[in-house]
Amino acid sequence: MAELKTKKNDADVEAFLAGVKNARRREDCRAVVRLMAEVTGEPPAMWGDSIIGFGSYHYKYATGREGDWMATGVSPRKQSLTVYIMTGFERHAALMKKLGRYTTGKSCLYIKKLEDVDVDVLRELIRASFERVSRGEYGW
Repeated sequence: MAELKTKKNDADVEAFLAGVKNARRREDCRAVVRLMAEVTGEPPAMWGDSIIGFGSYHYKYATGREGDWMATGVSPRKQSLTVYIMTGFERHAALMKKLGRYTTGKSCLYIKKLEDVDVDVLRELIRASFERVSRGEYGW
């Protein structure tokens, strides 16, 4: 079984953010980092080379594969700001309708500019997902 490459590490979050070339993406990411720290009560930590995560949980699949993953996180990707909502989006349908302009993957919320979304709704989405993950209710 392949080992998960993206793991929590001791890299400096602020140094990582300072290295983000796109100024808007850098500042949007800083704003989401502050929001996540406030909502979760957890300090930011680097996961791999490019994800800033908050909290963690242990998962174990029926296949036997298991590991640790962040409870929520954010990454300033080249194409968009990626917010990790580990509970997926179906159970948050009402919030998603009010959020604004975005696209999604399985657990990734892609935002071009933070101003494209309602930050209060984003805060509630992060809070609801983080609380569920903290109770062991993760996955899709």
